[in-house]
Amino acid sequence: MKISEMNWLQVEQYLKTDDRAVVPLGCTEQHAYLSLSVDSILAERVAVEAAEPFGIPVFPVQAYGITPYFMAYPGTVSLKAETYLRLITDILDSLHRTGFRRILFVNGHGGNSPAQTACIEWMNHNSDCRVRFHNWWNAPKTLEKVKEIDPVASHASWMENFPWTRLPNIAQPDHQKPMVDLERMRTFGPEGVREILGDGNFGGRYQRSDEEMNAIWSVAIAETRALIETW
Repeated sequence: MKISEMNWLQVEQYLKTDDRAVVPLGCTEQHAYLSLSVDSILAERVAVEAAEPFGIPVFPVQAYGITPYFMAYPGTVSLKAETYLRLITDILDSLHRTGFRRILFVNGHGGNSPAQTACIEWMNHNSDCRVRFHNWWNAPKTLEKVKEIDPVASHASWMENFPWTRLPNIAQPDHQKPMVDLERMRTFGPEGVREILGDGNFGGRYQRSDEEMNAIWSVAIAETRALIETW
């Protein structure tokens, strides 16, 4: 249940019987021909669909993350790591203060990974709470399904091209892009990254069938839901 569809009285009533909450983490960054909000769209949708059978509140997605490497692409927004970690801590402090004790972050962006360390540090001072940090796209079963369909998958490639991340009237290239040399790319700043990547796809096909994408999605929902159910 989206927290935006609840009022505070309903949340207070919920907290009398359950203390779980789900918080999606996304990013606003280039994804080639897909939406700049791919990571946010997917993280929030996974969170909502996974939590739905349990009636657990899902908070609005945190739509800005750590993505300095794409700052040469217009529309990208990046937070400093220090800012982001303080933001995560403030979210946890707020949820704790109002009664939540089991919090699942459903993360959709690799650059946000420092937040996992922040969660562990936060629990050192809040021993009555449990926090999980779940990278939904590379969780074991989901990643296994991706590789089963096509092992050449990466940022802004087919593996992020779902019906709900595509833009209307925007055609996808119909070829497989060679994988970029990631180690070399990581030695460059934003302008160099853009020069190396071009359209932004790290490598792989740009789109696969909706049937294949729905198969991946089903695994991702089940894997995320299992985390909630077995808390």
